[in-house]
Amino acid sequence: MQFDGKTVLVTGGSRGIGRAIALAFSQRGARVAIVYRSNEFAAEATLAELNGDGHLSLQADLAEPGQVTDLVDKVVASFGRLDIAINNAGIGRYHPLASTSYADWQAAWQETLATNLQGPANLCFCVAQHMIEAGGGHIVNVSSRGAFRGEPTKPAYGASKAGLNSLSQSLAVALAPHNIFVGAVAPGFVNTELTADRLQSAEGDEIRAQSPFNRVAEPEEVAHAVLFLCSAGAEFSSGTIIDVNGASYLRS
Repeated sequence: MQFDGKTVLVTGGSRGIGRAIALAFSQRGARVAIVYRSNEFAAEATLAELNGDGHLSLQADLAEPGQVTDLVDKVVASFGRLDIAINNAGIGRYHPLASTSYADWQAAWQETLATNLQGPANLCFCVAQHMIEAGGGHIVNVSSRGAFRGEPTKPAYGASKAGLNSLSQSLAVALAPHNIFVGAVAPGFVNTELTADRLQSAEGDEIRAQSPFNRVAEPEEVAHAVLFLCSAGAEFSSGTIIDVNGASYLRS
């Protein structure tokens, strides 16, 4: 899985899974643009860790359609092309139905869908325009086990990821004639900064026990699946959703 000469955009690229994806691509020869929403310090730290030269760090709120357009234009202007786009950015706001006000319920749904589904849909649209003109490309959307298993305390999150899976498969069909390959990766729990408190709490043992391996995924394991879908030889896996959940949830 080498990506020499390829250019890659990774949203949510400053920490966790996105950071691991950005690092993995850079270690295999790609030039990477990492996108962050607010944590400039983390983004610059990740940028400094990338292998090789010519990488970018860009700020954008993907829930804002105009910022998505500007972001993609900046990446293409800087790199001269865009071969691969990874939709990794996402949020997960708790809003259990029985204990959430109607106003907070609506706010959670609006914010979550704007960031986790509408934002990636807009990014797919914008990058696809450039990829169609260039003759092809790869898009991978980072979904979640919650799209299948459900998210009782974050139902908007689960629904947004289920929508992202459907979007990925719809675009895999729609963009195939343009030599653009689209897939998704659906992790379960992953050992990142965002999950550290839960994994270190009394709940941690129960979370790890969900998998027969008695652990959660490492970010690099999710990155490996992403890079596979973008690699030469994986084109006929377009439309695939790869589970990276350690057999904690099985589907067929």
